[in-house]
Amino acid sequence: MANTSSRTLRLLSLLQARRYWPGGELAGRLEVSVRTLRRDVDRLRELGYPVEAARGVDGGYQLASGAAMPPLLLDDEEAVALAIALRSAAQGAVSGVAEASVRALAKLVQVMPKGLRRRVEAIGSATESHFWEPVEEQIDPEILIIIGQACRDQERIGFDYTAADGRATTRHVEPLRMVRLGLRWYLVCYDLDRGEWRTFRLDRMSKPEPTGARFAPRNLPADSPVDFVRESTERAANTNDVIALVSAPPGYVAEKIGRWSTVSEVTESSCRVTVHAKTLDWALLALGMLDAEFTIESPPSAIEGGRAWGERLVRAAGGGRRR
Repeated sequence: MANTSSRTLRLLSLLQARRYWPGGELAGRLEVSVRTLRRDVDRLRELGYPVEAARGVDGGYQLASGAAMPPLLLDDEEAVALAIALRSAAQGAVSGVAEASVRALAKLVQVMPKGLRRRVEAIGSATESHFWEPVEEQIDPEILIIIGQACRDQERIGFDYTAADGRATTRHVEPLRMVRLGLRWYLVCYDLDRGEWRTFRLDRMSKPEPTGARFAPRNLPADSPVDFVRESTERAANTNDVIALVSAPPGYVAEKIGRWSTVSEVTESSCRVTVHAKTLDWALLALGMLDAEFTIESPPSAIEGGRAWGERLVRAAGGGRRR
C-alpha cells in the first residue's frame, strides 16, 4: 500500500480524470478499503478540495467546482499530450485561444522534468502541422467547451444549425467526438431527428444547450470518428443535392426515397425534399419515382435537366413525333 501522502495525490489525480467514481471502484484502484478511502477523501477536503459524496449502495465521489482551480496532476503521457494539444491550439482556428495557448505551453514546459521536456521538444520539432493556413471561420471557444463536456458526459444536446444553402434548423443529437480535419472542426454525433449518424460543422452551429438527458453509447459505422468525418466529407464532395417541392405528405415521401433524401414538412399534404445523389440524373430519377407532382427549386442545372428529361419522355411516348 502506498504511503498516505502519495495515496492522497493519487486520489486527487483519479478524481480529476473522471467526472464520477463509484466508491468501491475508486477504493479498488487505490488498493485500500472503503473506510480508508473515506479518510483520504476527508483529508482532501481539509486541504480545500471540494469532494462531493453520494450515499447509498451505488454511492461514489466526484470533484466539485471550487472557488479556485486546483493544481493539475499529470503523468508523463498526459503532460506530453497536453503540450502537443497546446501547440496545435496555438496554430488553430479557435478565436482568442492562440495567445493563451502559447502562455500555457510556456508555463507547462518550464515546470517539466528535463527528460520529459526533451521528449516534448523533440515531438514538436519532428511534427509538421497543416493548420498554418488562415481559416475561413473561427469557432467560439464556448461552443467547444459545451460540446466537449457533452461528449465526455454522454449528454444529449440541442443547437441551431445553418446548412450550406442557408436553411436554419434546430438539431437534437447524441454527441460522440469533435474532430479537427483540414481547416475545419466537425462534430460526430447521432442525429435524433433523422435517426442516423451525422457530421456537423462547428462554425455553422450556435446556441448549443445541454439537455441533462444521458444516453448509452452507440456503435459508430466507421473505424474511428476521424475516418467517419473523412468519408462524410468525401461523400459530400461527390454529391449533387437537388431541392424540390413535392405535392405529397412527408411520411409518404420519406418512405419512398428517405434513404437518399432529407424531407421537411411544408403542409400536411406537401413537403420540401433535398435529394442527395452522385449525379443529377439519379436525383431526378428518385423524384420521378414518387408518383406525385413536384417542382424543382434548385440548382438551375437540375431544372434544365428535368426539362430535358421531360422532353425526352414526351418524345418516347409519341407526343413529340414529327409529322
